[in-house]
Amino acid sequence: MAIQARSEFASALNQVCSERGLEPEVVIESIKQAILAAYRKDYGEPEGIEIDLNANTGEVALTKNKKNMTPPGFGRIAAQTAKQVILQRIREAEKNAILEEYSSKIETIVSGIIQRISGPVITVNLGKAEGIMPPQEQAHNEKYFVNQRLKFFVVGIKEGSRGEEIIVSRSANGLLEGLFRQEVPEIASGAVEIKVIAREAGSRSKIAVASEQMGVDPVGSCVGQKGVRVQAVINELGDEKIDVIAYQSDPMEFIKAALSPAKDISVVISDEEKTAEVTAPDDQLSLAIGREGQNVRLAARLTGYKIDIRGKSGTPKEVEAKEKAAQEEAKRGLGVTDVGTSESKPTDQSQAPSPAQVASDDQDDASQQSPSDSAGTKTDDLLTPETTSKELPKEDAEPLIADKAEKKEEKEAQSVSEKIEVKSEKEEVVSENKPDKEKSEGDNNS
Repeated sequence: MAIQARSEFASALNQVCSERGLEPEVVIESIKQAILAAYRKDYGEPEGIEIDLNANTGEVALTKNKKNMTPPGFGRIAAQTAKQVILQRIREAEKNAILEEYSSKIETIVSGIIQRISGPVITVNLGKAEGIMPPQEQAHNEKYFVNQRLKFFVVGIKEGSRGEEIIVSRSANGLLEGLFRQEVPEIASGAVEIKVIAREAGSRSKIAVASEQMGVDPVGSCVGQKGVRVQAVINELGDEKIDVIAYQSDPMEFIKAALSPAKDISVVISDEEKTAEVTAPDDQLSLAIGREGQNVRLAARLTGYKIDIRGKSGTPKEVEAKEKAAQEEAKRGLGVTDVGTSESKPTDQSQAPSPAQVASDDQDDASQQSPSDSAGTKTDDLLTPETTSKELPKEDAEPLIADKAEKKEEKEAQSVSEKIEVKSEKEEVVSENKPDKEKSEGDNNS
């Protein structure tokens, strides 16, 4: 309750109380303690002395056993001596008032500006007070800089090196819950309830929601139209990925939902040991595990079960080995091998086959072909490991089939041309010998 301003003292008292957010009784009590400190300094221990302070005029009177014990000129001396004590008392009262105000804001979200970065500790300006964000309360992949405005979760008030300090956080699960409460009216009204939250701050989070009200879709309410609600939360958290899933009372169904986006998985649980054995298709195993096991780790935190996951073909390592083997087999079937091997690129010209050797190899292949093979060449027969390593280039096997057919046609054409040349030579020989024969016959007739 403010004191009616009838004097300069009352006006100053009201101004201090309004600026600092203090009650007038607190300030008056601080002044009385300061006067006692001033009396003790100059006149010794004030045993049995009482102080009467007029809140309207500011007049001070020291009495003992109803006798006035005020020293002459004590008002001026007391004002000089008690100044620092009064200011200190007021600062302490102001700090207590602020701490009392923020004690009611514990586990709520407040807005603040990063004021100072002192090594790993960040000081946040919350308006009337300052908050401290220690390293364990910071998101590991967020970058902070001075004058950056963010939203913080008030963890509590703890005793620090400078007295009691307000601890704020950017990694607490309460920050995610509070942001959803601000963005989703259904959560604020109680129509949708947040059951469990599993979070790795700055990277990924899973939140399970449920609703007992008919006609309310808990997941759709949190996601919003075209994802506007959940996107607003993601933007505030620095693009942290958020999975919103529907809470299930059945542990098996809840574990299946928690391992999304993996599908078609089977779960066998043990309630006594709180363990779950999950079997996922080989093509869904990597989705269920997540990058560096993050998805299954968050699912275990969300459900409270220790999850042992494996593929239908075996453990994750076995499935990975089988996938690699299948890929290698497919490459060999297509004639694709690693570039840069000694077989695909000869390192020395002396290792490269000569044209004569190539021709002889082609002739041998042609001689070894059966009549059925000469009618048509099969791709599967050509793409064997032996022909791939000896004849076919590593980068592509198709051009060699055409080249071999062309070489065969060229050889047939060459053999035909050789026959024609031999025939023409014989005819020339016959034509040259014919006049000689006719001449010899004429001589005989004569």
